[in-house]
Amino acid sequence: MANNNKFFDNLVSKTKIYLVIIAILFIVLCIIKPWCIIPSIFIYSAIVVYTMWTDKKRKAELSEHIKELNFNVDKVSKRSLINSPFPLLIAETNGNIIWKNAKFVQEFNNYEMNKFINNLLKDIKLEIENNEKIKNNKIVTDFEIEKKKYRVVGEYIRSRTNTKNNDKKQEKEYIATLYFLDETEKEKLAENIEKSKVCIGVIKIDNYEETMQRIEDEDQAQILAKIEKNIYDWANEFKGVIIKSERDTFILVCEQRDLEKLEEEKFTLLDTIKGINMPEKVQATLSISITNEGDDNYQKLKYAKDGIDIALGRGGDQAVVRENGKYTFFGGRTEELEKITKVKARTVSQALEEVMLDSDKIIIMGHSNGDMDSMGASLGIYRIAKTLEKEAYIVNETNGMSLEKFMDVIKEEDYFKDVFISKDEAISMAGNESLVVVVDTNRKNYVEAPELLNQTNRIVVIDHHRMSTEYIENPILSFQEVYASSASELVTELIVYSKNDIKLTTLEVEALYAGIMMDTKNFTFKTGVRTFEAAAYLRRCGVDIIKVKKWFQSDFETYTTVSEIVAKAEIVFDSIAIAVNDKEDENANIIGAKSADTLLTISDISASFVIGIKGNVVFISGRSIGDINVQVILEKMGGGGHITLAGAQIEGKSIEEVKAELISNINDYFIESI
Repeated sequence: MANNNKFFDNLVSKTKIYLVIIAILFIVLCIIKPWCIIPSIFIYSAIVVYTMWTDKKRKAELSEHIKELNFNVDKVSKRSLINSPFPLLIAETNGNIIWKNAKFVQEFNNYEMNKFINNLLKDIKLEIENNEKIKNNKIVTDFEIEKKKYRVVGEYIRSRTNTKNNDKKQEKEYIATLYFLDETEKEKLAENIEKSKVCIGVIKIDNYEETMQRIEDEDQAQILAKIEKNIYDWANEFKGVIIKSERDTFILVCEQRDLEKLEEEKFTLLDTIKGINMPEKVQATLSISITNEGDDNYQKLKYAKDGIDIALGRGGDQAVVRENGKYTFFGGRTEELEKITKVKARTVSQALEEVMLDSDKIIIMGHSNGDMDSMGASLGIYRIAKTLEKEAYIVNETNGMSLEKFMDVIKEEDYFKDVFISKDEAISMAGNESLVVVVDTNRKNYVEAPELLNQTNRIVVIDHHRMSTEYIENPILSFQEVYASSASELVTELIVYSKNDIKLTTLEVEALYAGIMMDTKNFTFKTGVRTFEAAAYLRRCGVDIIKVKKWFQSDFETYTTVSEIVAKAEIVFDSIAIAVNDKEDENANIIGAKSADTLLTISDISASFVIGIKGNVVFISGRSIGDINVQVILEKMGGGGHITLAGAQIEGKSIEEVKAELISNINDYFIESI
């Protein structure tokens, strides 16, 4: 109506202009010819009367036309509402349905809608009152009934205010006009697109060279044919594409839906390959890495290759899936195969010396709360650097209880007086040309000085633990061998295969020997031929075994504490011992480790876990005789280690919560083993 009035006003304004112009012309005429005054008045009056009559008539005609037009528009609008192709509902937010169109009745005829509509209207009212998802009185929300999904769009107006009987509070009500847009097919299409996303994987035969060396020449082709056939058959089950890229490596291309199925089945190919009959007590295993991440297929392949490095760094025989920036692991329960070839040790030894020669100084560090293994390996690397006449230091700021006696001894030696530096000293002296050598850990947040890793790109990692997802990225040299008993064993091999004649001091020899001795529990766990060869070399260099053993002796108080913890242990799942040290202890992790070792000496115990607390950190030490993979169990709690030895640190949880989570993880471990 506002537009109509405006039109009429414009019309009248134009007529007035014409009348003014005519009046001016008559005035001019009368001035020139005075006798025309009276005729001009009559004529002008007649024009004004005629103009008013025609304007009134035109207004009446236009008004009638507009009324007819409005009627037609209203008629079309009502017809559009009634015959809307979408289900339409007009209702009050108190649940009162005012009107619904035929399409709504037809669409929801087979459903009991009252309950659904009431819940929907309550949610809409709540959103209106909380101003959630509401803009300019617009309503947009989602609605699901049975297996169909709808997007509900509409508008609302305030209708009235109700006063409750027993309450003086006034409750607002609204009238909403809602359209139900069926988005089921759209959702299915989006889901299908998501499930059709390309995933790329890499499959690698573990320890190919080692395995082939242990098999007779005439059997090698047959064994490889069996392995390849199983890989191709496995991929054919979900119509995946397998491309052999190298003699021991295959590229896998599949879809997201296939990856979800593989995760659900827990990569049965791993067990299939292990089931192949092999001669000479050799077991074939695979490492698999698959990802759906990456902007393009090239980047996905790169991520898959990174995943293979992690799988191999964790001992192989497992699948690694990278999704949403996180890694999920399957398998990995087989004992690592000791490598009989020492080519890599020779190569790394030579490469390490070349890198050292190109560096202005060498800074060595192990993990926080260092132990004899990290210290023994650090001293071995220090000796290599000094043999090359390079400036070298060891970062040592935190010590575990097992290292205290040794540190007391070595700090009395004048020769080692300036060898050990603090974290701050290391950070201040490190530069772009400095070489940082990390031993006995591959986790960037677990080293003695994490800030050092950002001071230089020249980083070397020497470790025997299974690779974690928080591993140190892009080292210029890595000696990551999970088959090894200890970092001290690996460093001893580097010394043995050095091109230079490295002369270890007595304390350095004893530290390396003590490191191997500690991680193998006096040469009983995770020992191989190469472990004893390294120990034999150190023995020839001169080791006082009695002196070394004294470093590991517990005082009477510690022994009593361990005995009390062992006495309180409980047995779960028939053969797993769990003990709790609920007294806060500065050496909770060391006492926990000693207690776990002691529990494992009891018959019928296949694995042991001891929980302790220091400050707001709860420690778990896990041990196993090899039947149970404690690393897999504790990895879910942010820990790591080996099949037979692992640990974890959890912040922000109580001992009871950690214990419950541990038991749940053990239960999951057995379920996944079925």
